[in-house]
Amino acid sequence: MQQKQYGIFSLPVIVGALGFFVDIYDLLLFNIVRRASFHDLGVKEDAMKDFGERIISWQMFGLVIGGIAWGILGDKKGRKSVLFGSILLYSLATIANGFVTSVDQYAWLRFIAGLGLAGELGASITLTGELLPKEKRGIAAALIATSGVMGTITAYFVYKLSGGNWRLCYYIGGGMGLALLFLRVNVLESRMYDSVKDSTVKMGNFLMLLNNRDRLFRYLRSIFIGLPVWYIIGVIITFSDEFAKQFHITGFDQPTALMLQYAALAAGDMSAGFFSNCIKSRKKTLLIFYGITVVFIFLFFALKGGGSAFNMYLLCMGLGFGSGISVLYITMSAEQFGTNLRATAAISIPNLVRGFLPLILFLFQFLRSEKMFADYITAAWITGIIVMIVGFVSVLYTKETFGKEMNFVEV
Repeated sequence: MQQKQYGIFSLPVIVGALGFFVDIYDLLLFNIVRRASFHDLGVKEDAMKDFGERIISWQMFGLVIGGIAWGILGDKKGRKSVLFGSILLYSLATIANGFVTSVDQYAWLRFIAGLGLAGELGASITLTGELLPKEKRGIAAALIATSGVMGTITAYFVYKLSGGNWRLCYYIGGGMGLALLFLRVNVLESRMYDSVKDSTVKMGNFLMLLNNRDRLFRYLRSIFIGLPVWYIIGVIITFSDEFAKQFHITGFDQPTALMLQYAALAAGDMSAGFFSNCIKSRKKTLLIFYGITVVFIFLFFALKGGGSAFNMYLLCMGLGFGSGISVLYITMSAEQFGTNLRATAAISIPNLVRGFLPLILFLFQFLRSEKMFADYITAAWITGIIVMIVGFVSVLYTKETFGKEMNFVEV
């Protein structure tokens, strides 16, 4: 039986977009409320940076474990099961975040939320990729990604309009997630997946990604391509208040920088999705956006944040636009792997990208130690050079996937 042809504004795409909206609201909310919540929990000013890096690392560990688990479940039990289970887990954990009374509780709940958050985007991209015609996959993914990153902008305004009530921000995020569950009821499973699940093909076998040289290198390259995104988000933007101090810039507000960066990232994701469709190449589009990112990293450090809060906000927006490639590398991840491993790969890859953030932070910490450069700024731009080189090399060795047929299996 022929699968129904869905359009880019069909229910699966709309629900995927709303799901990623809530996902990103929750994922980046900690970055917005970090200082306010730490003040309320009695964390001293000089300890905030270290505690912030610790909690982000715990959240990212949750994303790595959850990414692998949800990915396997998505191939064994279906894409729709992941969409239900993941949003339920992170919604409940997010609500619980509003009740924390210690940093340890905070870290554990961000870890649990990370477990849930891991399943959302990859499952949505996988499902819509299998439901929509191949020429519409990139545009649908761009719409999902763009709608999703608007969650950060919403989180910022909820935080500001609530008068800095960080607990209320968590309650609202969890409530939105639970409300989304009702929309998920009407989303259909992929017929492409249904046609394979009852066959003798191994479904969701994570070891298959590791025990074959070609698949392993496809998998690793897909992960490394996304690292520049989380260097920008997890190092430069999350700790932009620290960079402002280093640059002697006054009047700078980190939550505002995060909101502006994500507004620009939304524009970048949308532009990258449509541009790759116009030139019919995901690979060339990635290289162009990498180039934009490199330019703004250079300007950020060479101009020392531009010398003022306003100029630093503009540079953060430029970094956001250039790093708007999430839609590309996740779509490419789904297109590179067969139906029996697609969810395992597409869900785990973006979360392993996020999971590399603790390693990026560790590299950053090592480079700024007394044994190395003992300088915050020098360590930051050297970290950026290393991450960008890894990304560029990975893109160059990745095959083009635009227009690739997805109805195949891995053996």
